[in-house]
Amino acid sequence: MLSSCQHTPKDRTIPFERIENARELGGLVMQDGRSIRWRKLVRSGNLSLASNRDAAMLTGRFRLSDVYDFRFDAEVEADPDRTMEGVTITRLSTLPQAFVDVFSSGRTDTAHIKSSNILETLAKYAFVPMAQEMADKLYPGIVMDTLSQRLYGEFLRGVLNAKGGVLWHCSQGKDRAGWATAFVLSALGADRQTIVEDFSLSNVSYAPAVEALTERITQMGGGEKELAFIRAMVGVSVENFERTLDLIDAQYGSLSAYLEKALGFTAQDQEKLRDKLLK
Repeated sequence: MLSSCQHTPKDRTIPFERIENARELGGLVMQDGRSIRWRKLVRSGNLSLASNRDAAMLTGRFRLSDVYDFRFDAEVEADPDRTMEGVTITRLSTLPQAFVDVFSSGRTDTAHIKSSNILETLAKYAFVPMAQEMADKLYPGIVMDTLSQRLYGEFLRGVLNAKGGVLWHCSQGKDRAGWATAFVLSALGADRQTIVEDFSLSNVSYAPAVEALTERITQMGGGEKELAFIRAMVGVSVENFERTLDLIDAQYGSLSAYLEKALGFTAQDQEKLRDKLLK
């Protein structure tokens, strides 16, 4: 449950026509009592289907100057982002190569989660032990991969130096973009509850697809392992997310320390970001 001092998820949901799983971070309250400025930071699914109205909202209401795309080459080639005048798109593929190889060969990405053929593909992969293991190891793989760490550090410095609003996304805007959001919120001074709550909201966005596919898996005779795979691949695994936060705490002391030691985003950088984006 969100604390009384915070805005509800509905307040932060952006009514785009064709961009999925989109919300801004404005209004979230940090541990020092300050809140994130509105219309500065946006997380979402990819922008390939963005309508004219969506683009106008981003460049107008949010004065967007920068987009960070965390997808790998095959994803971008299949669904390139819509370009917008005055907006710089920076591509940073933060998925470790071992996972890229699996996703690319199996085409198990869920960029078009409403497509029946993708749902059928995921239903089949749910029964493959290697796929189940991959889903379980995805989050630790992302945050402990040295290249991913370097790229997320580049992203954070980009947010710090952006002249306008910033949007970041992956395919569905839930895993890679979810970790980027966790890093931004940590740098801004959010507590763990706030970080986990925002991450979990992707499950609200994709609840209908998760429900439909879990029903299909049950009909196919699937058990908890298969259902866990679906929940993680179509929605997000909050359990895995929190377990990975625990791993970061164990190895680095805190998420803030991880930003400094692993991502190269120093305490001074974090303070500058707070001065820029909090009120």
